Amino acid sequence: MNRRRDTRTLDLFADWTPPAVTDRPDERVLCARTLRERIALAVAEVLDGCKEKSREQIAEEMTEYLGGEAVSKAMLDNYASQAKDEHTISYGRLVALCAVTGDHRPLQLALDPLDRVSIETRYVGAIQEAMAREQMERLDRIARAGRRQWRGVR
Repeated sequence: MNRRRDTRTLDLFADWTPPAVTDRPDERVLCARTLRERIALAVAEVLDGCKEKSREQIAEEMTEYLGGEAVSKAMLDNYASQAKDEHTISYGRLVALCAVTGDHRPLQLALDPLDRVSIETRYVGAIQEAMAREQMERLDRIARAGRRQWRGVR
């Protein structure tokens, strides 16, 4: 019997992909030769991707975020340049850049070599729940094995 596919009903599984749990830098950033180059490309990616704010505005907001520590557009340009070896963004300024732009991919770039991920705080509970369930399953297996041992194998 030849069944026709219903084209009027949405296929919930084919049309849906799960959202990314963590934001990752572009592949071009990850393929850079040195860590310094990856950082510069990640900063450039964030600055270029922030369409709603100019670099001047980002620099002003970073200065405010850092409590008055001056950040200029020229500094941001240098941080984003692979050619400026002596200008690598500091950790504090990187955090300020991520906070001001809302783009956290550079933080993930720092965590990748450490086999760690940056996730939204709201997912921490889900991870804790999964870890607790895993532990409960392990303890349940131990309890069943102990029960079989003292009652005899059935």
